[in-house]
Amino acid sequence: MDDVEAAWQSWLSGLVPSKRAAAESLRTQFEALGAADASNWARSELDENQPQLARFVLLRSLWRGAIDGWASQGALDQVAAARRLLDAGADRDELVLLARAVAYEAVFGVVDELDCGGDVNVSGVDVGWAVMESGEDGSPTGRRLSGLHEDLLMVDPTGRDGADLWR
Repeated sequence: MDDVEAAWQSWLSGLVPSKRAAAESLRTQFEALGAADASNWARSELDENQPQLARFVLLRSLWRGAIDGWASQGALDQVAAARRLLDAGADRDELVLLARAVAYEAVFGVVDELDCGGDVNVSGVDVGWAVMESGEDGSPTGRRLSGLHEDLLMVDPTGRDGADLWR
């Protein structure tokens, strides 16, 4: 048993059976989604009452769609400027890398803005927003998905924390 598993088992042993079952279920869900540190995500959700599963699913979805979607067959061909560059001899892999890096920066900017919740001091308008977890029926649970920008790189499905975007 490695240190991570030993720490997990030690933490589990201090939980009541219902919370232990919830922890195991969460860890299994995180593992199925490909989270490298499933135990830490699950523990954070339960100890800190943070909607970590919802955060992970949202961020991973942004990676797979908005960022990595540019690597899909034909994605570049849908953009006239990219087609012109390809026709002029540009390297497809380099254009995909560029598109993914730009998409990452755009996604990061959006989740960072969502995390801010509106800044009255900058906008002069007294409004804001919050990203909330919802239950199976779609109704808000009351738990905010905060700090999204902090974990965007960490949920890169390749496990490389976005390192290939800046090569």
